[in-house]
Amino acid sequence: MLGFSTYAALLPALRDAWGMSNAEAGIVSGMFFAGYIGTVSLWTALTDRVDARRIYLAGSVLAAAGSAGFGFIAHGFASAVFFQVVLGIGIAATYMPGLRLLSERVSGPYQSRYIAFYTSFFGIGTALSYAMAGFIATSHGSNTAFIVSAAGPIVSAALVYALQPRPVPGGARFTLKTLFPFGAWRRVLGDRASAGYTLGYMAHCLELFGSRAWMVAFLAFSASLHSGDSYPWSGPAIAAVVNLLAVPASILGNEVALRIGRRRWILIVMVSSGTSGLVLASAAPWHWAVVLALLIGYSMLVMADSGTLTAGLVGAAPAELRGAAMGLYSLTGFAGGLLGPVVFGTALDLAGGATSATAWIAAYSAIGAGCLAAPLVARIQRKR
Repeated sequence: MLGFSTYAALLPALRDAWGMSNAEAGIVSGMFFAGYIGTVSLWTALTDRVDARRIYLAGSVLAAAGSAGFGFIAHGFASAVFFQVVLGIGIAATYMPGLRLLSERVSGPYQSRYIAFYTSFFGIGTALSYAMAGFIATSHGSNTAFIVSAAGPIVSAALVYALQPRPVPGGARFTLKTLFPFGAWRRVLGDRASAGYTLGYMAHCLELFGSRAWMVAFLAFSASLHSGDSYPWSGPAIAAVVNLLAVPASILGNEVALRIGRRRWILIVMVSSGTSGLVLASAAPWHWAVVLALLIGYSMLVMADSGTLTAGLVGAAPAELRGAAMGLYSLTGFAGGLLGPVVFGTALDLAGGATSATAWIAAYSAIGAGCLAAPLVARIQRKR
């Protein structure tokens, strides 16, 4: 995960250095998810045929190549898009195959706990990526930050091979229908509860990854409005801490949902996160401590329904469609991740650019619109 947020941490500087518009900067960020979505089904299906460690190794090499390409070759919009896609393909070949490796080697009561730790490290890896990129870029430049981040996937592949020596036999067949079970996906969307959780997750990921991609840029804009004291830490360092603090929100949110009901909790959180995004954007000129508190609160609210949506989908999907439902759920979520940064950047451009306070409010409104509309959509569906 070391290269996951390097571009986001350096987005303001790279946007200006490469002469990109905000929409183009958002497209580069979203292209990671294009690479992920386009290949994750293939990588996951391949784990049924070959040792998942080999797939993990291939993904690690691709992820390292994506980060190194940014450092050595990328010089503008087109090359940045290419290497961001390569990075997405690489992480797609490590995340789910890594989960497969873990689940096959751990059983019994500890399996659920280990899987929870594994998935939570996605957020921790995101935070470390922000912190490392900001720290290295400050003293050695952005190219060096990308090159150093390329070492992370190589180290992870070495660890997996060293500590997971026992290969898992493969041999199962797969076809195009296995990779993209459109018939099963239609049946999943025909189930109202499953469709609701799936579309809710897409709206959630659009807001989550849109806000993460532009967090450092927003902090830079906010700092430019402060005539006196401003943030005592760099934007990437703040983003790293904010992402770490948001990790427990998903777990705690799921506990609350068990007490008051999933549907009620999801609607409360979605409206709250969408509203708090507007408040945060409006507060950009306020004292840095207030803005920072609002940013932490907003990030925690965005994460607060993540575990609840997933648990709801697993509980609602018919048993015979659960695998297909989870696959579709993942794909639509990362499709939202692809759209989020692009929607944010495009709204920023259309509303006046990165120096306009109104434009930032419009951008946060754009990524939060789906969440703010959730109660209305739920009400319409209930009447039907």
